[in-house]
Amino acid sequence: MLSTLIYCSHVNDGLSPEALDVMLTEGRERNAARGITGILLFDGIHFVQLLEGPAPRLDALLESIRRDPRHRNVVVLLQDNGPCRRFDGDPCAMVDLRVLSPEQVSSMIHDRLEERASQACSDDRVFKVLMWYALARGTDHIVEGEDALCWRLVADVPAVIHEVTAESGQNYKFALQPIVDPIRRVVTSFEFLMRSQAGGSPEPLLAAIPPGRRHLLDLESKTQAFHLARRLGLNNIHLSVNLLPMSLTDIPGSVERLVDQIVACGLSPSQVMVEVTEQEAISSLKAFSGAIKRLRRAGIGIAIDDFGAGFAGLSLLAEFQPDKLKIDRSLIRDIHRSGPRQAIVRAIVQVSVAMGITPVAEGVERLEEWCWLQAAGVQRFQGYLFARPAVGQVPAMRWPERILSHGVLPEGAL
Repeated sequence: MLSTLIYCSHVNDGLSPEALDVMLTEGRERNAARGITGILLFDGIHFVQLLEGPAPRLDALLESIRRDPRHRNVVVLLQDNGPCRRFDGDPCAMVDLRVLSPEQVSSMIHDRLEERASQACSDDRVFKVLMWYALARGTDHIVEGEDALCWRLVADVPAVIHEVTAESGQNYKFALQPIVDPIRRVVTSFEFLMRSQAGGSPEPLLAAIPPGRRHLLDLESKTQAFHLARRLGLNNIHLSVNLLPMSLTDIPGSVERLVDQIVACGLSPSQVMVEVTEQEAISSLKAFSGAIKRLRRAGIGIAIDDFGAGFAGLSLLAEFQPDKLKIDRSLIRDIHRSGPRQAIVRAIVQVSVAMGITPVAEGVERLEEWCWLQAAGVQRFQGYLFARPAVGQVPAMRWPERILSHGVLPEGAL
Protein backbone atom coordinates (compact mmCIF):
# COMPACT_ATOMS: atom_id res chain seq x y z
CA MET A 1 0.00 0.00 0.00
CA LEU A 2 1.35 3.42 -1.00
CA SER A 3 1.65 5.75 1.98
CA THR A 4 2.47 9.44 2.25
CA LEU A 5 4.37 11.13 5.07
CA ILE A 6 5.15 14.80 5.63
CA TYR A 7 7.33 15.66 8.59
CA CYS A 8 9.14 18.74 9.87
CA SER A 9 12.40 18.71 11.83
CA HIS A 10 14.89 21.21 13.20
CA VAL A 11 18.44 20.74 11.96
CA ASN A 12 20.68 20.60 15.00
CA ASP A 13 22.83 23.65 15.63
CA GLY A 14 26.42 23.30 14.52
CA LEU A 15 25.71 21.20 11.42
CA SER A 16 28.20 22.49 8.85
CA PRO A 17 27.37 22.86 5.13
CA GLU A 18 29.66 19.91 4.43
CA ALA A 19 27.90 17.75 7.02
CA LEU A 20 24.55 18.83 5.59
CA ASP A 21 25.65 17.68 2.11
CA VAL A 22 26.66 14.30 3.56
CA MET A 23 23.29 14.06 5.29
CA LEU A 24 21.41 14.74 2.04
CA THR A 25 23.51 12.26 0.07
CA GLU A 26 22.88 9.57 2.67
CA GLY A 27 19.17 10.32 2.56
CA ARG A 28 18.96 9.99 -1.23
CA GLU A 29 20.83 6.67 -1.20
CA ARG A 30 18.74 5.30 1.64
CA ASN A 31 15.44 6.34 0.06
CA ALA A 32 16.38 4.94 -3.35
CA ALA A 33 17.22 1.57 -1.79
CA ARG A 34 13.83 1.47 -0.05
CA GLY A 35 11.69 2.55 -3.00
CA ILE A 36 10.88 5.89 -1.36
CA THR A 37 10.51 9.10 -3.37
CA GLY A 38 9.59 12.65 -2.46
CA ILE A 39 10.71 16.24 -2.12
CA LEU A 40 12.59 18.14 0.60
CA LEU A 41 12.20 21.79 1.61
CA PHE A 42 15.01 23.50 3.54
CA ASP A 43 14.99 27.05 4.94
CA GLY A 44 18.35 26.93 6.69
CA ILE A 45 16.82 25.83 10.00
CA HIS A 46 14.05 23.36 9.24
CA PHE A 47 13.49 20.41 6.96
CA VAL A 48 9.97 19.82 5.68
CA GLN A 49 9.97 16.60 3.71
CA LEU A 50 7.27 14.78 1.77
CA LEU A 51 8.00 11.07 1.37
CA GLU A 52 6.03 8.42 -0.54
CA GLY A 53 6.43 4.67 -0.45
CA PRO A 54 5.31 1.46 1.29
CA ALA A 55 3.84 2.21 4.71
CA PRO A 56 6.13 -0.11 6.76
CA ARG A 57 9.23 1.43 5.16
CA LEU A 58 8.04 4.97 5.86
CA ASP A 59 7.33 4.05 9.47
CA ALA A 60 10.83 2.60 9.84
CA LEU A 61 12.35 5.66 8.16
CA LEU A 62 10.50 8.02 10.50
CA GLU A 63 11.85 6.19 13.55
CA SER A 64 15.40 6.35 12.20
CA ILE A 65 14.99 10.11 11.63
CA ARG A 66 13.77 10.53 15.22
CA ARG A 67 16.92 8.73 16.45
CA ASP A 68 19.28 10.71 14.20
CA PRO A 69 21.13 13.28 16.39
CA ARG A 70 21.27 15.66 13.43
CA HIS A 71 17.49 16.17 13.75
CA ARG A 72 15.45 17.43 16.68
CA ASN A 73 11.80 18.33 17.23
CA VAL A 74 10.63 15.85 14.60
CA VAL A 75 6.90 16.47 14.04
CA VAL A 76 4.56 14.50 11.77
CA LEU A 77 2.50 17.01 9.79
CA LEU A 78 0.53 14.50 7.72
CA GLN A 79 0.35 10.72 7.34
CA ASP A 80 -2.05 9.26 4.79
CA ASN A 81 -2.53 6.84 1.90
CA GLY A 82 -2.85 7.61 -1.79
CA PRO A 83 -3.48 6.02 -5.19
CA CYS A 84 -0.27 7.21 -6.84
CA ARG A 85 3.03 8.99 -6.21
CA ARG A 86 3.19 12.73 -6.56
CA PHE A 87 6.99 12.87 -6.86
CA ASP A 88 8.19 9.72 -8.62
CA GLY A 89 11.44 10.77 -10.23
CA ASP A 90 13.75 11.52 -7.32
CA PRO A 91 14.33 9.84 -3.95
CA CYS A 92 14.93 13.24 -2.34
CA ALA A 93 14.58 16.28 -4.62
CA MET A 94 15.60 19.39 -2.66
CA VAL A 95 14.06 22.86 -2.79
CA ASP A 96 16.29 25.45 -1.09
CA LEU A 97 13.96 28.12 0.32
CA ARG A 98 16.95 30.32 1.19
CA VAL A 99 17.77 31.21 -2.42
CA LEU A 100 14.46 30.94 -4.28
CA SER A 101 11.59 33.41 -4.50
CA PRO A 102 8.06 32.19 -3.69
CA GLU A 103 7.30 32.12 -7.43
CA GLN A 104 10.40 30.02 -8.11
CA VAL A 105 9.56 27.65 -5.25
CA SER A 106 6.03 27.14 -6.59
CA SER A 107 7.25 26.62 -10.14
CA MET A 108 9.96 24.17 -9.07
CA ILE A 109 7.52 22.05 -7.06
CA HIS A 110 4.98 22.00 -9.91
CA ASP A 111 7.69 21.03 -12.41
CA ARG A 112 8.64 18.01 -10.33
CA LEU A 113 5.07 16.76 -9.90
CA GLU A 114 4.00 13.72 -11.86
CA GLU A 115 1.52 14.59 -14.61
CA ARG A 116 -1.44 12.87 -12.92
CA ALA A 117 -0.68 14.55 -9.60
CA SER A 118 -0.23 17.93 -11.27
CA GLN A 119 -3.72 17.77 -12.77
CA ALA A 120 -5.29 17.09 -9.36
CA CYS A 121 -3.06 19.23 -7.14
CA SER A 122 -5.54 22.08 -6.54
CA ASP A 123 -7.73 19.75 -4.45
CA ASP A 124 -4.95 17.58 -3.07
CA ARG A 125 -4.66 17.88 0.72
CA VAL A 126 -1.08 16.60 0.70
CA PHE A 127 -0.10 19.21 -1.87
CA LYS A 128 -1.82 21.98 0.12
CA VAL A 129 0.10 21.08 3.30
CA LEU A 130 3.39 21.02 1.40
CA MET A 131 2.75 24.40 -0.24
CA TRP A 132 1.74 25.99 3.07
CA TYR A 133 5.18 25.28 4.45
CA ALA A 134 6.93 25.95 1.16
CA LEU A 135 5.53 29.47 0.79
CA ALA A 136 5.34 30.56 4.44
CA ARG A 137 8.89 31.93 4.09
CA GLY A 138 9.47 32.05 7.82
CA THR A 139 9.10 30.01 10.96
CA ASP A 140 6.14 31.73 12.62
CA HIS A 141 4.03 28.77 11.51
CA ILE A 142 6.24 26.38 13.50
CA VAL A 143 6.17 26.21 17.31
CA GLU A 144 9.10 24.44 18.95
CA GLY A 145 9.37 23.77 22.65
CA GLU A 146 12.60 23.60 24.55
CA ASP A 147 14.43 20.30 24.80
CA ALA A 148 12.89 18.40 27.71
CA LEU A 149 16.42 17.36 28.73
CA CYS A 150 16.91 20.95 29.90
CA TRP A 151 14.43 20.34 32.72
CA ARG A 152 13.89 18.02 35.65
CA LEU A 153 11.00 17.62 38.09
CA VAL A 154 11.44 18.44 41.76
CA ALA A 155 9.07 17.03 44.39
CA ASP A 156 7.38 19.46 46.75
CA VAL A 157 5.28 18.30 49.70
CA PRO A 158 2.42 20.78 50.29
CA ALA A 159 1.79 22.30 53.68
CA VAL A 160 -1.66 20.69 53.79
CA ILE A 161 -1.50 16.97 53.04
CA HIS A 162 -3.51 15.30 55.84
CA GLU A 163 -6.22 12.97 54.62
CA VAL A 164 -9.86 13.59 55.42
CA THR A 165 -12.14 10.58 55.72
CA ALA A 166 -15.32 10.42 53.71
CA GLU A 167 -18.67 11.20 55.27
CA SER A 168 -20.40 8.09 56.65
CA GLY A 169 -23.06 6.66 54.36
CA GLN A 170 -21.54 8.09 51.18
CA ASN A 171 -20.95 5.78 48.24
CA TYR A 172 -18.63 8.32 46.64
CA LYS A 173 -15.80 10.62 47.65
CA PHE A 174 -13.68 13.36 46.13
CA ALA A 175 -10.09 13.55 44.94
CA LEU A 176 -8.16 16.80 44.52
CA GLN A 177 -6.02 17.60 41.49
CA PRO A 178 -4.41 21.03 41.07
CA ILE A 179 -4.35 23.34 38.08
CA VAL A 180 -0.92 24.97 38.09
CA ASP A 181 1.26 27.70 36.66
CA PRO A 182 4.53 25.70 36.65
CA ILE A 183 6.95 28.53 35.89
CA ARG A 184 5.72 30.55 38.89
CA ARG A 185 5.24 27.35 40.95
CA VAL A 186 1.71 28.40 41.84
CA VAL A 187 -1.41 26.27 42.31
CA THR A 188 -4.10 28.44 40.74
CA SER A 189 -7.00 26.17 41.75
CA PHE A 190 -7.96 22.65 42.82
CA GLU A 191 -10.39 20.53 40.87
CA PHE A 192 -12.59 18.27 43.01
CA LEU A 193 -13.09 15.00 41.12
CA MET A 194 -15.84 12.59 42.12
CA ARG A 195 -14.59 9.05 42.81
CA SER A 196 -16.22 5.76 43.78
CA GLN A 197 -15.63 4.38 47.27
CA ALA A 198 -12.89 2.21 45.75
CA GLY A 199 -11.24 5.35 44.36
CA GLY A 200 -12.12 4.68 40.71
CA SER A 201 -14.26 6.41 38.11
CA PRO A 202 -17.77 7.42 39.23
CA GLU A 203 -19.26 6.45 35.85
CA PRO A 204 -20.59 3.02 37.00
CA LEU A 205 -22.13 4.67 40.06
CA LEU A 206 -23.85 7.38 38.01
CA ALA A 207 -24.92 4.94 35.28
CA ALA A 208 -26.72 2.77 37.85
CA ILE A 209 -28.89 5.69 39.00
CA PRO A 210 -32.17 6.42 37.13
CA PRO A 211 -31.81 9.47 34.85
CA GLY A 212 -34.22 11.51 36.98
CA ARG A 213 -32.03 11.02 40.06
CA ARG A 214 -28.66 11.18 38.33
CA HIS A 215 -28.62 14.94 37.89
CA LEU A 216 -29.89 15.53 41.43
CA LEU A 217 -27.02 13.44 42.82
CA ASP A 218 -24.59 15.27 40.53
CA LEU A 219 -25.74 18.60 42.02
CA GLU A 220 -26.11 17.54 45.66
CA SER A 221 -22.75 15.74 45.75
CA LYS A 222 -20.99 19.10 45.47
CA THR A 223 -21.90 19.76 49.10
CA GLN A 224 -19.39 17.08 50.09
CA ALA A 225 -16.73 18.69 47.90
CA PHE A 226 -17.25 22.05 49.61
CA HIS A 227 -17.21 20.41 53.07
CA LEU A 228 -13.92 18.73 52.15
CA ALA A 229 -12.44 22.05 51.02
CA ARG A 230 -13.38 23.63 54.36
CA ARG A 231 -11.93 20.76 56.39
CA LEU A 232 -8.69 20.95 54.43
CA GLY A 233 -8.46 24.69 55.12
CA LEU A 234 -8.75 25.72 51.46
CA ASN A 235 -10.52 28.95 52.29
CA ASN A 236 -8.49 31.28 50.09
CA ILE A 237 -7.96 29.30 46.90
CA HIS A 238 -10.14 28.72 43.86
CA LEU A 239 -12.07 25.44 43.63
CA SER A 240 -13.49 23.72 40.55
CA VAL A 241 -16.38 21.25 40.48
CA ASN A 242 -17.83 19.38 37.49
CA LEU A 243 -21.50 19.52 36.61
CA LEU A 244 -23.42 17.91 33.78
CA PRO A 245 -25.29 20.55 31.72
CA MET A 246 -28.68 19.03 32.53
CA SER A 247 -27.93 19.24 36.25
CA LEU A 248 -28.14 22.99 35.76
CA THR A 249 -31.19 22.96 33.48
CA ASP A 250 -33.39 20.17 34.81
CA ILE A 251 -33.14 20.68 38.59
CA PRO A 252 -35.40 23.53 39.79
CA GLY A 253 -33.38 26.27 41.50
CA SER A 254 -30.09 24.48 40.69
CA VAL A 255 -27.94 27.61 40.83
CA GLU A 256 -29.55 28.84 44.04
CA ARG A 257 -29.00 25.39 45.62
CA LEU A 258 -25.34 25.50 44.59
CA VAL A 259 -24.85 28.97 46.07
CA ASP A 260 -26.49 27.86 49.33
CA GLN A 261 -24.14 24.85 49.51
CA ILE A 262 -21.10 27.09 49.03
CA VAL A 263 -22.12 29.65 51.64
CA ALA A 264 -23.15 26.97 54.18
CA CYS A 265 -19.61 25.59 54.01
CA GLY A 266 -18.08 28.98 54.80
CA LEU A 267 -16.83 29.55 51.26
CA SER A 268 -17.42 32.36 48.82
CA PRO A 269 -19.15 31.87 45.43
CA SER A 270 -16.32 33.86 43.83
CA GLN A 271 -13.93 31.04 44.85
CA VAL A 272 -15.86 28.46 42.84
CA MET A 273 -15.55 27.54 39.17
CA VAL A 274 -18.21 25.27 37.63
CA GLU A 275 -16.71 23.08 34.91
CA VAL A 276 -19.44 22.19 32.45
CA THR A 277 -18.59 18.76 31.17
CA GLU A 278 -19.37 17.81 27.56
CA GLN A 279 -20.30 14.23 28.46
CA GLU A 280 -23.92 14.86 27.53
CA ALA A 281 -25.72 16.98 24.98
CA ILE A 282 -27.43 20.20 25.98
CA SER A 283 -31.12 19.64 25.26
CA SER A 284 -32.21 23.25 25.78
CA LEU A 285 -29.82 26.10 24.98
CA LYS A 286 -32.33 28.62 26.34
CA ALA A 287 -32.51 26.95 29.76
CA PHE A 288 -28.76 26.44 29.83
CA SER A 289 -28.17 30.09 28.91
CA GLY A 290 -30.39 31.16 31.81
CA ALA A 291 -28.43 28.95 34.23
CA ILE A 292 -25.10 30.39 33.02
CA LYS A 293 -26.40 33.93 33.55
CA ARG A 294 -27.49 33.09 37.11
CA LEU A 295 -24.09 31.52 37.86
CA ARG A 296 -22.32 34.66 36.66
CA ARG A 297 -24.61 36.95 38.66
CA ALA A 298 -23.79 34.90 41.75
CA GLY A 299 -20.05 35.40 41.09
CA ILE A 300 -19.37 31.76 40.14
CA GLY A 301 -16.89 31.22 37.31
CA ILE A 302 -17.53 29.04 34.24
CA ALA A 303 -15.22 26.60 32.48
CA ILE A 304 -15.83 24.25 29.56
CA ASP A 305 -14.27 20.89 30.43
CA ASP A 306 -12.84 18.30 28.01
CA PHE A 307 -12.98 20.76 25.12
CA GLY A 308 -12.48 18.94 21.83
CA ALA A 309 -13.84 15.58 22.93
CA GLY A 310 -17.50 16.11 23.80
CA PHE A 311 -20.88 16.98 22.33
CA ALA A 312 -20.82 20.74 22.01
CA GLY A 313 -17.33 21.86 21.05
CA LEU A 314 -17.16 25.10 19.11
CA SER A 315 -20.92 25.63 19.17
CA LEU A 316 -20.88 25.80 22.98
CA LEU A 317 -17.90 28.17 22.89
CA ALA A 318 -19.70 30.43 20.42
CA GLU A 319 -22.81 30.62 22.61
CA PHE A 320 -21.12 30.93 26.02
CA GLN A 321 -17.68 32.40 26.55
CA PRO A 322 -16.26 30.76 29.67
CA ASP A 323 -13.56 32.01 32.00
CA LYS A 324 -11.47 28.89 31.31
CA LEU A 325 -11.31 26.46 28.42
CA LYS A 326 -9.87 23.08 29.35
CA ILE A 327 -8.31 21.39 26.33
CA ASP A 328 -9.01 17.66 26.40
CA ARG A 329 -6.13 15.24 26.97
CA SER A 330 -6.82 13.54 23.63
CA LEU A 331 -5.44 16.68 21.96
CA ILE A 332 -2.55 17.02 24.41
CA ARG A 333 -1.16 13.47 24.19
CA ASP A 334 2.17 13.46 22.28
CA ILE A 335 1.47 16.95 20.96
CA HIS A 336 5.22 17.58 20.58
CA ARG A 337 5.20 14.97 17.77
CA SER A 338 1.82 15.61 16.12
CA GLY A 339 1.36 18.38 13.57
CA PRO A 340 -2.47 18.04 13.44
CA ARG A 341 -2.76 18.31 17.24
CA GLN A 342 -0.41 21.29 17.24
CA ALA A 343 -2.47 23.09 14.60
CA ILE A 344 -5.71 22.51 16.52
CA VAL A 345 -4.30 23.54 19.91
CA ARG A 346 -2.63 26.65 18.48
CA ALA A 347 -6.00 27.67 17.03
CA ILE A 348 -7.73 27.03 20.38
CA VAL A 349 -5.13 29.15 22.20
CA GLN A 350 -5.45 31.95 19.64
CA VAL A 351 -9.25 31.97 19.90
CA SER A 352 -9.09 31.86 23.71
CA VAL A 353 -6.71 34.81 23.93
CA ALA A 354 -8.87 36.83 21.51
CA MET A 355 -11.91 36.29 23.77
CA GLY A 356 -10.15 36.79 27.11
CA ILE A 357 -10.41 33.11 28.04
CA THR A 358 -7.69 31.25 29.94
CA PRO A 359 -6.75 28.00 28.16
CA VAL A 360 -5.83 25.05 30.40
CA ALA A 361 -4.06 21.94 29.09
CA GLU A 362 -5.47 18.76 30.65
CA GLY A 363 -3.78 15.39 30.94
CA VAL A 364 -0.18 16.61 30.65
CA GLU A 365 2.06 13.64 31.44
CA ARG A 366 5.38 14.31 29.71
CA LEU A 367 7.94 17.10 29.93
CA GLU A 368 8.03 17.20 26.12
CA GLU A 369 4.31 17.99 26.04
CA TRP A 370 4.69 20.75 28.61
CA CYS A 371 7.66 22.28 26.77
CA TRP A 372 5.71 22.50 23.51
CA LEU A 373 2.52 23.81 25.12
CA GLN A 374 4.41 26.46 27.04
CA ALA A 375 6.07 27.62 23.80
CA ALA A 376 2.61 27.78 22.19
CA GLY A 377 1.38 30.20 24.86
CA VAL A 378 -0.35 27.93 27.38
CA GLN A 379 0.36 28.90 31.01
CA ARG A 380 -2.08 26.72 33.01
CA PHE A 381 -1.69 22.95 33.21
CA GLN A 382 -3.22 19.91 34.85
CA GLY A 383 -1.93 16.37 34.74
CA TYR A 384 0.13 13.57 36.22
CA LEU A 385 3.35 15.37 35.30
CA PHE A 386 2.70 17.84 38.13
CA ALA A 387 0.36 15.97 40.51
CA ARG A 388 -1.86 12.91 40.55
CA PRO A 389 -5.36 13.20 42.05
CA ALA A 390 -5.35 12.43 45.79
CA VAL A 391 -8.53 11.20 47.45
CA GLY A 392 -9.51 13.32 50.45
CA GLN A 393 -6.27 15.30 50.57
CA VAL A 394 -4.03 17.84 48.88
CA PRO A 395 -1.62 15.91 46.63
CA ALA A 396 2.15 16.18 46.59
CA MET A 397 3.43 18.37 43.76
CA ARG A 398 6.27 18.18 41.26
CA TRP A 399 7.65 21.37 39.74
CA PRO A 400 9.92 21.76 36.69
CA GLU A 401 13.41 23.04 37.39
CA ARG A 402 15.85 24.08 34.69
CA ILE A 403 19.13 22.14 34.68
CA LEU A 404 20.44 22.95 31.20
CA SER A 405 20.49 26.03 29.03
CA HIS A 406 21.06 25.32 25.34
CA GLY A 407 22.76 22.07 26.29
CA VAL A 408 25.20 23.68 28.77
CA LEU A 409 25.14 22.97 32.49
CA PRO A 410 24.66 26.12 34.59
CA GLU A 411 27.46 27.17 36.92
CA GLY A 412 27.46 25.07 40.08
CA ALA A 413 25.21 22.31 38.69
CA LEU A 414 26.19 18.72 39.29
